[in-house]
Amino acid sequence: MTQRVRLALVFAATLFLATAARAQDPTQPPTSQHPILTVTGKGVQIYTCQRSATSSQWVLQAPEATLIDAFGNDVGTHGAGPIWKSKDGSTVKGELIEKSASPEPTAIPWLLLKAVSASGPGIMTRVEFIRRSDTHGGIAPVTGFDVQHLSAVSRVPYAATYTFYSAKP
Repeated sequence: MTQRVRLALVFAATLFLATAARAQDPTQPPTSQHPILTVTGKGVQIYTCQRSATSSQWVLQAPEATLIDAFGNDVGTHGAGPIWKSKDGSTVKGELIEKSASPEPTAIPWLLLKAVSASGPGIMTRVEFIRRSDTHGGIAPVTGFDVQHLSAVSRVPYAATYTFYSAKP
């Protein structure tokens, strides 16, 4: 087998595995994307008790989290929008495009978001996709949503990995 044939086979196998991984986890970004920043978000998911057409329920209002890098440094925040703010002055807003249940039953779903707007001079202006994975906690309470608790607020602790992607390394 020639070197060229081997390289073609390796390329084909890599493409097949990437496609298979995407099919198993829809929160994977397009294969043209490369991670430019990975952080841990630690904070709370904020829910309020609201009346729906048939009953009362907990409704997500916003996340509120600190973004922490691999060295334990606070590098930004995550909040309503959803928006991620870096300490370098840049921000990115995401729009949900894919959702997948977390392997952990008591954790919020994994997500893939597309960047829809960005501002500032830093890293967040390069972001094209945001992935939330490896979630722990954060799901809405299962009790306490009745007429007596309308407008009540519940702050549920959570942690997640946020990976920011760009086609340009």
